[in-house]
Amino acid sequence: MSARYPPQDQSVQAVTSPPAWRELAATFCIAIATIGFAPVLHLANPALAIVVEVLVGIAIVLAVPTYAPAIAIFVLFFQNLFVSILSPLVPLPSDLDFIKGYNFLVCSVMWLATFGLYVLGQRNQSAEVNRIMRWGVATLAVVSLYFAIGFSQNGQPAAVYLRNIVLPLFLFQLSLLTAATYEVRITPFLVTLAVILICCGYVELAFRDVWLAITNGSTFWGFDELKATHSGVWEAEMRATGNVPVDLKDRFSFDFLNTPLLEGFGLSKMLRIHGPNMHPISFAYGIGFLALFLFSVGRPLLALAALPLLVFCSVKGALIVVIFVAAAWISTRLLGAVLTLLLGFLGLVAFAILAIRVGLQIGDYHVIGLMGGLNGFLEKPLGRGLGVGGNLSESYFSIDWSAAQAAGTIDGAVESAIGVLLYQMGIAALVPLAFYFAMALKAWRLYASSGYLTQGLAGFGVLVVLLNGLFQEEALFAPLALGLMLSLTGLVIGSQLRMQAVASEDAGLEQLTRYQPVT
Repeated sequence: MSARYPPQDQSVQAVTSPPAWRELAATFCIAIATIGFAPVLHLANPALAIVVEVLVGIAIVLAVPTYAPAIAIFVLFFQNLFVSILSPLVPLPSDLDFIKGYNFLVCSVMWLATFGLYVLGQRNQSAEVNRIMRWGVATLAVVSLYFAIGFSQNGQPAAVYLRNIVLPLFLFQLSLLTAATYEVRITPFLVTLAVILICCGYVELAFRDVWLAITNGSTFWGFDELKATHSGVWEAEMRATGNVPVDLKDRFSFDFLNTPLLEGFGLSKMLRIHGPNMHPISFAYGIGFLALFLFSVGRPLLALAALPLLVFCSVKGALIVVIFVAAAWISTRLLGAVLTLLLGFLGLVAFAILAIRVGLQIGDYHVIGLMGGLNGFLEKPLGRGLGVGGNLSESYFSIDWSAAQAAGTIDGAVESAIGVLLYQMGIAALVPLAFYFAMALKAWRLYASSGYLTQGLAGFGVLVVLLNGLFQEEALFAPLALGLMLSLTGLVIGSQLRMQAVASEDAGLEQLTRYQPVT
């Protein structure tokens, strides 16, 4: 996060780094090429597409390693846009699902290449980086063990949950190692990305039919409808909500914030914004993150321009993140970082207790799913394996929500990331959750000593997303929720450790020069 730290000597900077605009243009061009051609290559030859994407990911890390975190963020935002544009050429829903996985492939390959160089010693790191990496690898090992257990029972759901859990960790380690080794100038990229996404959001909001036409959205969502019909998702949703969609816009129509608590305020249904990633919850988390980031780097007007889109996405979790992080920033200025963190913990706990209590009273599906996960954890504290339970399980489509609301729980775990983790991994679920928590505290300690808002966003932002994980699967499993926050956390921690290492080396060199005898 070079924009938040003292600049290097300008004469050195001019030699070692290209101009910011050239680096920015190169980043976007490489990112577009990385993911834009994946659907085309897949339609020509899937094996060729996989090989090319693997080689591209490796080449990025070897040739332009500082671009890797930005490229990872770009492909997570925009891959589905390219898939949607080319969807008329896709023959089957299964092909569409496969093509959607190329962003995970590219991010995983970049992580693996970066991690491989770290292991081989080509990127020597400080003791603190090594310590963080060891804990991260231990976390991945525990998750892999439960994947092996779940894969033996039900392979496909286990693989999906493995991807959902490890991708945020991959993004964190990729960003940490890159920022700890090189100066990563991510601020111009994220500001430009935010402008592009804000424009896309307002075009979709104001000109829905035009947006669907230029993105071939009707064809893209048609595949989704076909898959939902065959899998039973639609039947389950209609049985649970009583809503029967007639056309595509009916599917986009949504009660504001999806809660009966606002029915008395006369808020009617609205058309949600899905963004270029074609998912309203993920887009909301992405827009919320970028709005906070824009404010932290001194772009308040752009941040304010993004906030209406957050409202039209109608996602409670993303709004909660923005509100809590903004409150933490203000409280730090008034009360200090230590007291703010204490009050923040108390506020998050109080909010969770209140949300659970109210959710049980109104029969909220997310709270019922959380209760199912807690009950399942008490039944089997050691867990069952990834993919056993959760929204991807076969039993999800046969849930009797009326009976579940009356009972206040279900047999299984759904709609709650933490509930699903406890159900699937048992006590071992605390390993990834503790790792996230520890990294959030480390970023917050940096914020407490520096006052940089970006570090505060990384620290408290992860904590609030973890809170949302109690009531929402997407909070921990959607890459643009926890994944974005952990990517930023890796960048701020890695940048700080790199600056400390440079300062230490400079101090050592100065001392050596001072006491070296004259010959």
